[in-house]
Amino acid sequence: MEASPNPSSSPLASALSHLVDPLLHHFQRIPGSAIILRYVRSSYQDDPIRSLLELFLFVFALRTLLQSRTRGNQSGSNFVKLSEKEIDELVSEFTPDPLCAPLTPAESRELASVPTIIGGVSSRPKISLPTHHAGKPIQVTNLASYNFTNLAGSDSIKEKAILALRKYGVGSCSPPGFYGTIDVHVQLEEDIARFIGTDSCIIYSQAFSTISSVIPAFSKRGDIIVADRGVNFAIQKGIQISRSTVYWYDHNDMDSLEAVLETVKRDEKRRRGPLTRRFIVTEGIFESDGAIVDLPKVQELKRKYKFRLILDESISFGTIGATGRGLTELYGIPAKEVDMIVGSMANTLGGGGGFCAGSEEVAFHQRINGTAFVFSAALPAMLAVASSAAIGTMISEPSMFTTLQENVKALRSVLDHVESLRISSDPRSPLVHIQIRSKSERHPDTPLEKFERGKSSLGVGDVSLAVRPQQRPMVGSMGHDLGVDEQNRLLQSIVDDCLEHGVLLLRTKRLGSINPKLLETGPEARPNIRVAVSTAFTKKEIEKAANIIKASTIRMLGKRR
Repeated sequence: MEASPNPSSSPLASALSHLVDPLLHHFQRIPGSAIILRYVRSSYQDDPIRSLLELFLFVFALRTLLQSRTRGNQSGSNFVKLSEKEIDELVSEFTPDPLCAPLTPAESRELASVPTIIGGVSSRPKISLPTHHAGKPIQVTNLASYNFTNLAGSDSIKEKAILALRKYGVGSCSPPGFYGTIDVHVQLEEDIARFIGTDSCIIYSQAFSTISSVIPAFSKRGDIIVADRGVNFAIQKGIQISRSTVYWYDHNDMDSLEAVLETVKRDEKRRRGPLTRRFIVTEGIFESDGAIVDLPKVQELKRKYKFRLILDESISFGTIGATGRGLTELYGIPAKEVDMIVGSMANTLGGGGGFCAGSEEVAFHQRINGTAFVFSAALPAMLAVASSAAIGTMISEPSMFTTLQENVKALRSVLDHVESLRISSDPRSPLVHIQIRSKSERHPDTPLEKFERGKSSLGVGDVSLAVRPQQRPMVGSMGHDLGVDEQNRLLQSIVDDCLEHGVLLLRTKRLGSINPKLLETGPEARPNIRVAVSTAFTKKEIEKAANIIKASTIRMLGKRR
């Protein structure tokens, strides 16, 4: 027996049919509507509750987009009305929070010790400081700037930069990938690649962001980076941005590097995962302490364990080697064998920006994947011209590098014999780092008996106090018997005293590392004074400046050995 249809539902079904059918007909004429209908039917059959939830979310999103952004109206009838007296009272009671915290006494003293440099870039600038010479400007010997080859103040380079400024204007106003690249940029890339001896080169507009962009351009999440614990802050940020798996080895210790590479090899065998990109990251001359990496050994280990090498030559480029071509020239290694050579054009070339030299593939990859290249305005044309001119000067006057090394030797011949100082820099490095020697470290010139007596006393300044064995200074963080604040205070007193006698130095100030517990524990992380040797001075001038540093050290540290 067939069921009779419900008469009350027929008119409703007919009305809905007349309403839905035209809408469905028009909807089916929209391109892609069949895909949506198929998705709705399958979704409703599998999970009708999800379909209702999606419909609710769609309606809610549509309502949110269509509703007014504010419930206020033009008349302001729903606003709180205040009298003039109430407004004045609120304004008088308002105390804005400071944009930054007030300076601490230590920060105030440090700010007061910063001199004002009068005039442009110079190896002998005039400086003014209220606490020195009654604030009168005096001329000083500049051993604080990274002007190793004295090209930053070159008149001939300055003239070429001015001509470029008049021809191209100040800035590029565009990233290199759009219309920021012009002929002088291409020429500079060719000049650097030809000078170093690589196939290609790419230039960046900021030196700091060069290495911090190169690393994440090649190393991604899941890849492996083996890095020296003493690398500079820019490298640390590049490693952090890459989100790669990082292994750290002891500062400039090739045995530690090989042990870490063995650990990586064992971990990879145990995991049996997919092949990953693997990099060794280090510096040529370390900015933190002036040490020079053993490049032949690194190259040997790189080939043995199948790693690629990213070498930061920001300090060594233009300062090391017979013609200033860096560590590859110093050790007689073809530059093409180093996968990526990164450097700064702001140090030796007297310009600005940075570069990465390597194969054609290395340079091309960064033009698409190097964030600092893609999203930053191109290097100003005048700086590109200045850097090209500086390279030309370095090629035509290679004797400047002999002069630079002679000046380094002259400085070290004096400072190496100051018993209270520890110089961590390599004898060939033009960047000399001076630290206060710890009581537990014997100077080569200090007799053994004198060293043993010195360990049993606290000698700082003009006071030397004998202490019992159980009270002897304990070696603390960074392997030093003095705290970081005390080391900074003594080093700053040396800097101030040298400035009083006409030598401008700089106490190194560091940003916090990405992993302080691991990267700020060794001797390379100790506070120090940074001395930048330059070809702008004669050998006698360097010796005179070194003797001033020596005398200031003896005055400030006294009998400390």
